[in-house]
Amino acid sequence: MTDYKDTLFLPETDFPMRAGLPAREPDWLARWERLGIYDRLRAGAEGRKPFILHDGPPYANGHLHIGHALNKVLKDFITRSQQMLGRDARYVPGWDCHGLPIEWKIEEKYRAEGLDKDAVDVVDFRQECRRFADQWIDVQREEFKRLGITGKWDKPYLTMDYHAEAVIADEFMKLVMNGSLYQGSKPVMWSPVEKTALAEAEVEYHEHTSHTIWVRFAVQTSALEGASVVIWTTTPWTIPQNRAVCFGPGISYGLYEVREVPEGAKMDAAEKVILADALAESAFGQAKVTAQRLRDVSADELGALTLAHPFRGVEGANSEWDFDVPMLPGDHVTDDAGTGFVHTAPSHGDDDYQVGLKHGLPMTYNVLEDGSYRADLPLFGGEVIVKPDGKEGGANVAVIKQLAYAGALFAKGKLKHSYPHSWRSKAPLIYRNTAQWFAAIDKPLDDGMNEHGDTIRARALESIDRLVKWTPQTGRNRLYSMIENRPDWVLSRQRAWGVPLTCFVKKGAKPTDPDFLLRDEQVNARIKATFEVEGADAWYVQGFKERVLGNLHDPDAYDQVFDILDVWFDSGSTHAFVLRDREDGSPDGIADLYLEGTDQHRGWFHSSMLQACATKGRAPYRGVLTHGFTLDEKGMKMSKSLGNTVAPQEVIDQYGADILRLWVAQSDYTADLRIGKEILKGVADSYRRLRNTLRFMLGNLDGWSEDERVAPADMPELERLMLHRMAELDGIVRKGYDAYDFQGVFQALFNFATTDLSAFYFDIRKDALYCDAPDSLRRRAARTVLDLLFHRLVTWLAPILPFTMEDVWLSRFPSDDDSVHLHDIPATPSDWLDEALAERAKTVRMVRRVVTGALEAERRAKTIGASLEAAPIVHLTEAQAQIVTDPATFADLCITSGVTLSTETAPDGAFTLDDAPGVAVVFARAEGQKCQRCWKISPDVGSHAHPDTCARCSAALG
Repeated sequence: MTDYKDTLFLPETDFPMRAGLPAREPDWLARWERLGIYDRLRAGAEGRKPFILHDGPPYANGHLHIGHALNKVLKDFITRSQQMLGRDARYVPGWDCHGLPIEWKIEEKYRAEGLDKDAVDVVDFRQECRRFADQWIDVQREEFKRLGITGKWDKPYLTMDYHAEAVIADEFMKLVMNGSLYQGSKPVMWSPVEKTALAEAEVEYHEHTSHTIWVRFAVQTSALEGASVVIWTTTPWTIPQNRAVCFGPGISYGLYEVREVPEGAKMDAAEKVILADALAESAFGQAKVTAQRLRDVSADELGALTLAHPFRGVEGANSEWDFDVPMLPGDHVTDDAGTGFVHTAPSHGDDDYQVGLKHGLPMTYNVLEDGSYRADLPLFGGEVIVKPDGKEGGANVAVIKQLAYAGALFAKGKLKHSYPHSWRSKAPLIYRNTAQWFAAIDKPLDDGMNEHGDTIRARALESIDRLVKWTPQTGRNRLYSMIENRPDWVLSRQRAWGVPLTCFVKKGAKPTDPDFLLRDEQVNARIKATFEVEGADAWYVQGFKERVLGNLHDPDAYDQVFDILDVWFDSGSTHAFVLRDREDGSPDGIADLYLEGTDQHRGWFHSSMLQACATKGRAPYRGVLTHGFTLDEKGMKMSKSLGNTVAPQEVIDQYGADILRLWVAQSDYTADLRIGKEILKGVADSYRRLRNTLRFMLGNLDGWSEDERVAPADMPELERLMLHRMAELDGIVRKGYDAYDFQGVFQALFNFATTDLSAFYFDIRKDALYCDAPDSLRRRAARTVLDLLFHRLVTWLAPILPFTMEDVWLSRFPSDDDSVHLHDIPATPSDWLDEALAERAKTVRMVRRVVTGALEAERRAKTIGASLEAAPIVHLTEAQAQIVTDPATFADLCITSGVTLSTETAPDGAFTLDDAPGVAVVFARAEGQKCQRCWKISPDVGSHAHPDTCARCSAALG
């Protein structure tokens, strides 16, 4: 027999079956950099509507983790897809450079070298911090670029750039001028280890074991004299600062008499105590005593009581606590836990502080910045609450012992609970009263920007409700409730590396005095101009105060503030020096989108909102999109101690960045995402299947010429069905990308590529592509569809798989100057949609499914080896027969050598499927001989000019 293999039009392509992504991706990165892809897109974007995704700055102090990769890949999906949808999608990456983590690293280095940080010139110290940040920016930049992230990498924004520092200072000075800045003494979250105040966004909660104590406060007046009010607290160290006890006006209280006490207990059997009824039993159980309720104690009675501090009259107390302790009503008091009474230390808790403000309670200053008591505090001077290593000091135990000695300790225990820690040092925090600078978020602002409210809070809430689109919508609720209930913003930090609070205060003036703060636009302008040239370091150079006050004010009349700004104010101000000031910023200084993890509702989304509302009058963004956290395969939080972390570089080294990006695309990023070895294997398998589809297209487009193109109207129905599917998908892809539904986009494209194309269209049309004559309408139409598919499928997928789609594009269109990423997604004609054809196709494909099922049963029974050996009889209903009309065409669809269509009743035993009513298939063998070129079996094989061929193949051979 003649071998006709060389006469077939088999696929030819240099596109490799194996991707080799880890080795090949760096070459594409170098190519994109050489071509200047990002800048060329910007240069050619005239007339396009801008789309600005403003980058939330990562912190410049370590290698990237998988959360960084998730975040940046999602941003890249958006910027690439918006660009290819016809927008001018600008993306300026940025870094957060100031703050405690970097300062802490330099301090660690100093400690290791035996150096004293305080002995080093502050400017030299800041310069070392700057160098540290610079080093990590370079490292992280390359790691981000390796992920295939497109952006203005040669000119990112840095919060430590001189212009950025000048703008941050200028934004702060707007608060000075509009009256929202004030200095107040109030309790703030304080890190004794880092010796600075922390914002809520810098706090994380971990399990912690605390001392719990039940303490008697003796009643000094009224008919209840001789009884004690019992409080409960988990912070014994705050007892020396107690100035009141609060009760809940709506809570039921009782007077109880102790009846039985354990041997050796410092308690009288007839002792009387007042407790909330709901909590009395648990309190007595903790004290290991029994008691009897004597009577109700009303809220009016409680409000009239005066108590003695537990350390009143104690030997060695030097009268420090010889004052009356009032009983005060408090809405924050509950009977969920404790005793129903809340020990109140206004210097060490926000609820306590608010009660203190309302009732004029005095503030205390017993606790120093390192978490120790002031040295001259009687009984406890020098005791430490939290030691420099983050471990508990002796203050709690010292207080508990003194309470026991004074006979005030009713009971004690331990409690494991969630407790605030510094997210940097991981050490426990305390509430501590200090003089800090605040932004008043409820003070009316007279700044001419009151369209959305006249206070920071009002503007923020209005922005959240009316000006911002939230994805998912739950993000709106979360931020709204946070801002609705938050206190004033603590702006000051007692550290060195950051932008200083560029303000001056009048010597001798009180914070409440109208001239306490120097407010002068000329001074502010000088500060900003100096920072533009010299950076914020200039603030710390000897003589700076004299330079900027100069001939405007007497420098000796003012003190210069040396606290630094909360770094969240830095990152919250980025809209001003990126969106507003850069040429590639936003035309109106507002971003289309901020995209970060859900934790940023209390972080960057939050600080950006407050900062912009204070200085711009509204939110700096129109949209906020949030993603979940990354977990291991079992749903556990990743940690180095558990050994379950997945580093981006490890995935890239094994699989390539496109596999990591595909993991992101296949995941529901709105929830927490899992990643691990088995998950990545599954992702790699999906990639392999998709790559095979693309390779088939490339191979069968070899030698394509525009002369082959067939107009849609002249195409067979199968090709027109593929055009319909492309038009459908184009709508799905565009809508999905605009909705940031990358999982939906990829799933639609993957199902199309593997089901509609590889398992259906390609499988059917292989015969025509390989065996039909080059000028046959069917082959030309199929190749036309492949060409149209190529341009769409490759550009649809390019935002998700930029390396692979570049490989596919260049395999077909080799060029030294072109890239798939320089092209938009092509427009798809709406008249390709043919709903009537699609509806008929559902019936055809249903019937085909029954045929392939019948043939598979014969194959399993070893009756046939290949479907071309069959010519089945297909029984249809009259309605189905009106749609499936052409046996030859339907045989091609079923990949059989023939088919007989019948509307007669099917015989018993015919093959059927439950979900294909009316269709039955009876197996029959194809009659004739096998064509040695196409392998179809036909009676006419051997009767043509070319031996052992069918009519079609003989004609194709000429």
